Amino acid sequence: MAYQTKEQVIEVLKQVIYPNFSKDIVSFGFVKEVNVGKDSISVTIDIPSSSQEVIDALRKDVVAKIQDSNLTLVINPPKPAHKPQPTTKNLAPHIKHFVMVSSGKGGVGKSTTSVNLAIALAQQGQKVGLLDADIYGPNIPRMLGLNVNKAEVDEDQKKLIPLKAFGVEMMSMGVLYDEGQSLIWRGPMIMRAIEQMLTDVLWSDLDVLVIDMPPGTGDAQLTLAQSVPVSAGVVVTTPQKVSLDDSARSMDMFDKLKIPIAGVIENMSGFICPNCGTEYDIFGKGTSEILTHQYDTTLLAQVPLEPKVREGGDNGKPIVFFEPHSQSAKAYMNAAIKIWDFLQKVKHHNLADNREIQPTQMAR
Repeated sequence: MAYQTKEQVIEVLKQVIYPNFSKDIVSFGFVKEVNVGKDSISVTIDIPSSSQEVIDALRKDVVAKIQDSNLTLVINPPKPAHKPQPTTKNLAPHIKHFVMVSSGKGGVGKSTTSVNLAIALAQQGQKVGLLDADIYGPNIPRMLGLNVNKAEVDEDQKKLIPLKAFGVEMMSMGVLYDEGQSLIWRGPMIMRAIEQMLTDVLWSDLDVLVIDMPPGTGDAQLTLAQSVPVSAGVVVTTPQKVSLDDSARSMDMFDKLKIPIAGVIENMSGFICPNCGTEYDIFGKGTSEILTHQYDTTLLAQVPLEPKVREGGDNGKPIVFFEPHSQSAKAYMNAAIKIWDFLQKVKHHNLADNREIQPTQMAR
């Protein structure tokens, strides 16, 4: 059939129904270009499917409808979406693992947990640092007995020297400002402060940097996740329903930020009477398992509400170090062992991923 105009070709293409639909390719807007020459016809069609079956069926139908041996038909499937290569920012590449300790709300024992986990990891022979990223409420110095100390500066490198206690390196805004001084900062200042505590501190070549985050899911958490490759997230909660609701948001944050979840620590999980040793479930117990099942993770520890834990935090004498045989200290120690095992799995998983990627990278 001889075609004189572009419009004639388009009228015929209106009879071509897009495969698996009831609408023609012209109405869909898939016909992008039609050219009619003296001895040639060219048609270009862009479609939203990359299925070879769809392309073949469409080509067959167009050729049958046009019925011209001079037809040049081009069918373009969708262009593959551009996927930028993941670029993991790491402001402290000499540190092997970063563990983010988070909670959905304040007052659940997150800082106490961070301190005792860090010391427990150090007692296992790891080189451990503890970063107090809870800018508004920096309690870590007091819990380590370092609240009267001030950070010093290395004059050669112009960086802060971390303080040390119980085999752990520590940095906190609490040792940079006077005790009790409030920091009325907006988000950008918080973000910059966290970055500086990673880059402007002379951290050793640590095996683990435990990071005590402020409660919630805000600027600090996002900044940290974008500043270093966080190896594991740990959620601290109490057994109360209101705490679990908030902790679920922390779990969801880890999930959305692609941070592997090492597990949940249920704090204040029962009260141990200091006189008789009897345990009472004041806030409940074991309810955190709901979270662990929901996010396919584990319950790292159930730490009881023990007066020695509070006293140790107030007096700068962490229970893991000063009362190692207490039930709470054993719970923290077991949690630290599980976290270290988890970090090794994450490390091996990442190495396996790198091995899988290498051939593709070499091909490029």
